[in-house]
Amino acid sequence: MADTVLIVDDEPSIIQSLQGILSDEGFEVITADTGLKALDIIKETIPDIVLLDIWMPDIDGIETLKRIRELYPGLQVIMISGHGTIETAVRATKLGAYDFIEKPLSLENVLLSINNALNYNRLEAELDLFRERDRQKYQITGHSKAITELKEQIKIVAPTDAWVLIVGENGTGKELVAHTINRLSKRKDKPLVEVNCAAIPEDLIESELFGHEKGAFTGATTMKRGKFDQANDGTLFLDEIGDMSLKAQSKVLRILQEQRFDRVGGNRTIRVNVRVIAATNKNLEEEIEKGTFRDDLYFRLNVIPIRVPPLRERVDDIPELVNEFLDEFSLDTKKEHKFLTPEALELLKKYSWPGNVRELKNLTERMAIMYPDRVIGEEDIPPPFNASRSEESKLESFFSFDTLKEAREMFERSFIASKLEQFGGNISKTAEAIGMERSNLHKKIKAYGL
Repeated sequence: MADTVLIVDDEPSIIQSLQGILSDEGFEVITADTGLKALDIIKETIPDIVLLDIWMPDIDGIETLKRIRELYPGLQVIMISGHGTIETAVRATKLGAYDFIEKPLSLENVLLSINNALNYNRLEAELDLFRERDRQKYQITGHSKAITELKEQIKIVAPTDAWVLIVGENGTGKELVAHTINRLSKRKDKPLVEVNCAAIPEDLIESELFGHEKGAFTGATTMKRGKFDQANDGTLFLDEIGDMSLKAQSKVLRILQEQRFDRVGGNRTIRVNVRVIAATNKNLEEEIEKGTFRDDLYFRLNVIPIRVPPLRERVDDIPELVNEFLDEFSLDTKKEHKFLTPEALELLKKYSWPGNVRELKNLTERMAIMYPDRVIGEEDIPPPFNASRSEESKLESFFSFDTLKEAREMFERSFIASKLEQFGGNISKTAEAIGMERSNLHKKIKAYGL
């Protein structure tokens, strides 16, 4: 569709000249010779751009601009005038005019200004789309009792500055909860800085969290701001806090208590104001008993505890989650939207989901890619998610692979999934039971999408 330009001017010659040029350039042109007529036209047909004269018989261009901005703040207005002054141009710009062009009009300048304004509109529309997608990305899906209670907790705690400790199994959506709390908080326009506590090497913890001065150590060629510094006036999200070493815990506790620190190699104390949200898949009380987590740090973080329910406690949300994942996949890949039959969805509800929502998302994406039909039925659900298939059919499926490697991987995935279910998703207990290093089990879980 052609972009629509509304020309508002009381000089017939100006309207005729602009209308001819813009029509030749492929624009749809509407005209008005007074400000009041222009407002009536905008109510009926919102144009893409308005070219608005300053001096007109009923209400002038400035007053017309005010009313347009009040009613349609996203509509771009380019002011044109033969009696313009710097003061008038500044006033129009402050009121929201996109540009100000003096008469006699340079048609080249008019076209340039119109095209720039249209490009600005397109960029704004794209930004709005990205903002909406970002908002949906961090939106908690579901209406089950467990999720409704979780949303209610978030709604209460988010507007405060209280510190939050989020607990839950792997794949339940702890990061999603942290982002939701931040989005609903008073600090939503300030930085949200994420720290993966399990991924920071112990010898780099100070530099990573507190930053360093230039020349503090070999390789420190520039000054670096740490995570606490970056999160000042905002929120610090300490993910996997249960995997942080005792040495790192000690350093973090000190800064959490004092809200001040020195950069590595520096002698200037930096004060910060951060809200802390921490998350873990571990039972920290058990870790305290084992001596692997500091009790004073636990009590400092555990102001408002929030538990994220595993998927097996909210199976009624599965149809909504599956539809959301299929929507995302269709949007990202620009492929047609696929659907699961009611029977297939009921089948998924019977699975125990040791990998929780993350496992469901991986399965949904896999089926969207692997199955050509638009409708995915009960018979398309693969093991171990398809409980209706007998153990014999599962065994037969191993013989359908062409190589030993593929069959071994399929068995290993099923075996690990079964053991994770047996131990309630507890990775440490599962690793101990099957005789595997915890770090290796972590890698397998990620590789198999569990």
